[in-house]
Amino acid sequence: MQTIQVYYISLSGNTTSFLKDLDHYFQQEYQKRLRYINVKDLIKDKKSIAFEIKKHYFAFLPSYLEGGNGIDTGDTEILTTPLRQMIAYSKNREYCLGIVGSGNRNFNKQFCLTAYQYAKEFGFPVLDEFELKGTETDIKRIAEKIDRRLTEVSV
Repeated sequence: MQTIQVYYISLSGNTTSFLKDLDHYFQQEYQKRLRYINVKDLIKDKKSIAFEIKKHYFAFLPSYLEGGNGIDTGDTEILTTPLRQMIAYSKNREYCLGIVGSGNRNFNKQFCLTAYQYAKEFGFPVLDEFELKGTETDIKRIAEKIDRRLTEVSV
């Protein structure tokens, strides 16, 4: 069974919950599985985030921002910067096939803004976005986009 590597941050548990459901869906529908690593756990376990990634992966990132409305009056990424540092290390950005953003639509223009900032900074696409723990529709749509992206790079 093919394994799809995912690096992510989950602070509230929503992204972890989404990835568990996505993994289950991938196993049933695509005969593939996710291997997902919460970068927050690496920090908690005192493991380095300065390591080289040598194979393709996807990133999942919730938006945690402070400072204005996130667009024209400023924004500062908070709590999720270890994922940024890991992607920025060495040539890790080159192996990222895309990022999926998550957040809460109550934050209007800040919804998934951090994922779009990463995409611009590192040069990979935003594949999609979902709110909170996501829905079945989100899972199916995002699985399809991830699978399509894997096919594109293996051709």
